Amino acid sequence: MADVVNPENEDLQSQIEEVEALSSIYGDEWCVVDEASRIFCIKISSNLEEPKLTACLQIILPPDYPSTAPPIYQINAAWLRGPERAKLANSLEDLYVENMGESILFLWVEKIREFLVEKSQTSESDQPEKVNITTEEKVDGDEDIPDFSTLRLNTENLHLFMENANDEEVPPIKHGNPITDRRSTFQPHLAPVVTPRQVKMVLEKLCENKKIASATHNIYAYRIYCEDKHSFLQDCEDDGETAAGGRLLHLLQILDVRNVMVVVSRWYGGILLGPDRFKHINNCARNILVEEGYTSSSDEATRSGGKTKRPKCKKTK
Repeated sequence: MADVVNPENEDLQSQIEEVEALSSIYGDEWCVVDEASRIFCIKISSNLEEPKLTACLQIILPPDYPSTAPPIYQINAAWLRGPERAKLANSLEDLYVENMGESILFLWVEKIREFLVEKSQTSESDQPEKVNITTEEKVDGDEDIPDFSTLRLNTENLHLFMENANDEEVPPIKHGNPITDRRSTFQPHLAPVVTPRQVKMVLEKLCENKKIASATHNIYAYRIYCEDKHSFLQDCEDDGETAAGGRLLHLLQILDVRNVMVVVSRWYGGILLGPDRFKHINNCARNILVEEGYTSSSDEATRSGGKTKRPKCKKTK
């Protein structure tokens, strides 16, 4: 009797071979975070003297990668925001679609490196320490530290980001009232979403607005309820405002909202706000959720005060 080929074993063998190759190619830049959980990261640089840009690619390899699912990833780079982040994410997704079923990590790493080189060459003065980062973020100083807590959330569903859903329309986007404090302005945006593809469409639509695209940070979080699995697909993004996305997702969890995403744009005014910035982000997010009828439980969110344990964020995709 012929041996029955187990696709899972084939995928695992492909992953082992790919990781061995990447470790050999990239040396100390390649890091095994948790081999049992198939979690890895790699530090990528433009390889240019001045200006030199770097990014950290964090990866989880699902059991059915590479045969039927893409790697789950996020890119940490304090200078990478808005349209540029979306552009890079789109290029990685295009590479996956073009090479579906094949090992993709080497192509992704080199595509990111190519992006860094292009960014360095076209913006000589755009060094990481000179981009639009607030002093508050510089004090935090942990933008490039790998954090995989949110990547662990419903990883079995994250392949839905790659599904071809060209027939989907951009969900209606609501814009809430801004909050201004010491020249910093925070404005929430809300959209109903039922698929990860719609999350991406909403972000792209918001970035078409030049004012929103120019925001210092566009922090977001979403929760989608998967009826068939009775579980949530949820994620968040700091966009450089360290820990803000996790706090925002924590708010959505406390309010038990579903099938919605909230984006909070912050325009930094040059004066440090300290912890008040997190209060404003959550307050304006809670306000728009109440205004749009997703919850009336504002008191519960207020009591949380951002003091309970929160999931940290990327951060994507």
